[in-house]
Amino acid sequence: MDLQAQAARLREALNEHGYNYYVLDAPTITDHEYDRMLRELEDLEAAHPELIVQDSPTQRVGGKALESFQQVTHRVPLQSLQDVFSPEELMDFDRRVREAADGPRYLLEPKVDGLSVALEYEDGVFVRGATRGDGQVGEDVTKNLRTIRSIPMRLENAPPVLIVRGEVYMPRKTFERLNEERELRGESLFANPRNAAAGSMRQLDPKVAASRGLDMVVFNIQYSDHGPFESDSAGLDWLRSMRFKVIDYQLFEDMEQVQSSIFRLGDRREDYPFDIDGAVVKVNSLTQRDALGETAKFPRWAAAYKYPPEQKESVVEDIVIQVGRTGVLTPKAVIAPVRLAGTTVTNATLHNQDLITEKDIRIGDTVIVQKAGEIIPEIVSVVKEKRPEGTRPYLLPSVCPVCGAAVARDEDGAHIRCTGAECPAQLLRNLTHFASRDAMDIEGLGPAVVEALVNADMVRTPADLYRLDRDSVAELERMGKRSADNLIAAIERSKQNDLSKLLYALGIRQVGQKAGKILASRFGSLDALACATQEELTDIDDIGGITAGYITEWFAAPQSQHLIAALKEAGVNMDSQAAPVGDKLAGITFVLTGELSACSRKEAGEKLEALGGKVSGSVSKKTGCVVAGEAAGSKLRKAQTLGVPVIDEAQFLVLVGEKEGDGEALLAQLKNRDKEGKAHGDQARGPDGQLSDGDLQRTERTEN
Repeated sequence: MDLQAQAARLREALNEHGYNYYVLDAPTITDHEYDRMLRELEDLEAAHPELIVQDSPTQRVGGKALESFQQVTHRVPLQSLQDVFSPEELMDFDRRVREAADGPRYLLEPKVDGLSVALEYEDGVFVRGATRGDGQVGEDVTKNLRTIRSIPMRLENAPPVLIVRGEVYMPRKTFERLNEERELRGESLFANPRNAAAGSMRQLDPKVAASRGLDMVVFNIQYSDHGPFESDSAGLDWLRSMRFKVIDYQLFEDMEQVQSSIFRLGDRREDYPFDIDGAVVKVNSLTQRDALGETAKFPRWAAAYKYPPEQKESVVEDIVIQVGRTGVLTPKAVIAPVRLAGTTVTNATLHNQDLITEKDIRIGDTVIVQKAGEIIPEIVSVVKEKRPEGTRPYLLPSVCPVCGAAVARDEDGAHIRCTGAECPAQLLRNLTHFASRDAMDIEGLGPAVVEALVNADMVRTPADLYRLDRDSVAELERMGKRSADNLIAAIERSKQNDLSKLLYALGIRQVGQKAGKILASRFGSLDALACATQEELTDIDDIGGITAGYITEWFAAPQSQHLIAALKEAGVNMDSQAAPVGDKLAGITFVLTGELSACSRKEAGEKLEALGGKVSGSVSKKTGCVVAGEAAGSKLRKAQTLGVPVIDEAQFLVLVGEKEGDGEALLAQLKNRDKEGKAHGDQARGPDGQLSDGDLQRTERTEN
């Protein structure tokens, strides 16, 4: 078999198995077999790049990160629907329809709470996908949509042009898993699956979108050379035959039937894998739709029934405290069982002390309960006239209910957090952070392995990692001897890390990578830092009073002292191994954009910081210099607009002393510009907008 035929055979088989798994939810081979076939195709395409086609399953994992999203003008506008909120408004909609259409038949479907997008196909190949935007113009998110495995990359027997509309969503189980992982890493949590889906779809790096487990369901043909269809249902059935994942629908003869089905759908909304915030009612006949027409905002042939939040009375039987993986104390109300939105509710989130105080929620109170976003039970208000005598205002405890360590309010005052360095409730998060790449960089110690070690009671503090037994680790599920050997070796290597990485790994509040490097350089050892006063800390640039307070409090805590002693005993390095090379770039803020050939942007940033420079992620008037590599985009354009100096990779290497050239002249011009603080958009630049290889000639703009 020739290579082209072999690649085609593998693509066809993988697409078939992907359809069975992601659309029909009926896999026909094991995950291992699918992965083996995918690896075979990846190896074949890597050896013969000419075999790669844009609809290959290998292209779903995401390519190079984007600098920004391009705008797309929709060929057919993506309209929104008119909302109705009551049975009376639904009957008014029916009356208006019947005035223009004889005997309409209605199509009813759940309203998916996600991100609306349009998919475009040319000759059966997926070529572009865009967000709804304002309905007329959206953003090109093609690369991110390619990562959604239920979206077909190629259609058989397709018309020359096909545009379909659907909803990208994050399944609830995926959302819960994602938030658990973000909590372990100490990242902010997504508020709900819709926000998570929208945020994932707008990631500039498609690999991030690919990791988010998004899905999509199609509900409309926007444009097609095929047809015409007589009805919406016929079009949806055709889309299903084309192997799209299509929204479930029902057909009804009158609005009373529609109304009853809407209520039934609302009662079982939790049966769906996605969130729904209502039901969509549409006239099924496309001829009748044409007759009904549309307003400037909405089609007259459709309406979206929005479910009102169901509210019921209950009684607060108790308030319990949960300590999250990031140490936040979250109060939860235990309430008398009540039926809401199709499920029995026995507790409601109280979020924080401020909410409890604001609503004056007490144990014994009769309260009004609803489901926020139809998912999370919450207390709306207290029925004060039913409050029993003797109740007292509720206050969160002053110590952690899990480990007994002191608690402290966040600087924004919203949350109360346990300060214990060895708090069992925070163990998974602390260990995951401790082992992360920017901290102790223990390869192979991700969240799954951390959880396995904790569940096996092999690790109770980060120091326990350095006492792991290789044979015991090998017996863990999905480990084995080789993986255990690799993990133990990685843990052993981490003992030699610089103090700056350890400081970040310890999870001291507001001590990130940058602060860790500054503190390690200034004090030289962990013991010296532990003895530092707040005054000594605040004398350091970039260490403010709040951060200094967190540092001294952390070192004073008994759990922290116990952890440090255990890490010392395990042989973990406590000293700074490398101080900055110098401070010649002190006072200059750099922004890196585009691709560099000599090193990664992260490595380039470290070179600049080692010479005293600061590195920022965004361009502003205070930026001292932009380093622009290949394919630099919006940051370069903004720098040119603001008159910020721009240097290329060659000039960057001269500046950091890794290439011969007049680096002193280059540095002098940058420092002079920074010192004078004047805008200077008129430097001598090459055709690409970069500074010339000669001096940084400067022409001052005249202020009128």
